[in-house]
Amino acid sequence: MKSVSIVAERPLAQHCDALVRKAPGLAELTARLDAATGKLARGLAGALAPLAGGKGVTVKPRPTREVSEIEFSLLIPELSASTLFGLGAEALPLVVSLDAGAVLRMVDRTFGGRGAAPAQLPAEFPGSADMMIERLEGLVTAELNAAFAPWGSAALTPLRRSGALDELEAFPGIDQLVLVELQVSEPAGDAWPITLALPAATLAAMSAGSAAERARLPRSAADPLAEPFAGIRLDCTAVLVDMRLSMKTVAALRPGAMLPVAVARQVPLRLADRSGEGPVLATGTVGAAEDRVALQITSAT
Repeated sequence: MKSVSIVAERPLAQHCDALVRKAPGLAELTARLDAATGKLARGLAGALAPLAGGKGVTVKPRPTREVSEIEFSLLIPELSASTLFGLGAEALPLVVSLDAGAVLRMVDRTFGGRGAAPAQLPAEFPGSADMMIERLEGLVTAELNAAFAPWGSAALTPLRRSGALDELEAFPGIDQLVLVELQVSEPAGDAWPITLALPAATLAAMSAGSAAERARLPRSAADPLAEPFAGIRLDCTAVLVDMRLSMKTVAALRPGAMLPVAVARQVPLRLADRSGEGPVLATGTVGAAEDRVALQITSAT
């Protein structure tokens, strides 16, 4: 049998490398995580204040870094309030660990104490700490989801908690983790860490949700009545009288001199700029309100 070679009639279609959107690398993902961690720190500072000594609680994030699963486990003391979270239907893992001494100080305050923890921490949390740990887990869950909401990712859901990190068995078969450390400072001077760890797959899934949502949603016009625009202060001018005077009249001005003026029927309200002739925002008539000169807007652009 004679072999036949098939030749395409025209070149096959191919994607241009410049137009193919590549998945973000780990460096870009950790940069995004740093930004979200800043929001998480601000939210946690307010949420922890009633439990950690009142106003003056600060939470400062440290730069995100990569660690091995073993390094992460060595960072967490034998006793900690650790929770395993799952992201989305696949329950991709993320662990949050809170300092045991800080938890016990909060428990002491709840029972009317001054916020003291034993010098020698117990081997496990007492029963009196259970409600506090559950409360802390709830506020951490809320702040995590608020911080990552702009990414458009699925919600993080607490799966299980333990006073011993090893009992969570959070990262089976995963060697490398992305680590986030937050330093909490209390008004009394105590400082303690909140530690987050997650695999690169969890971080990528969070970011993938954000990119997909941004690609689908149409761009909308900025709303001047909504933040962050609503709070911006604009300098405006309303020239009530525009008059010409001779040099002789100006030179002869003295206290008590009378200058007849005619106020325009329609006074322009302008956006101030260096030229003094900014765009007209509205026009109005001159009146009075509560013994003050006022401008009643008759038309707005």
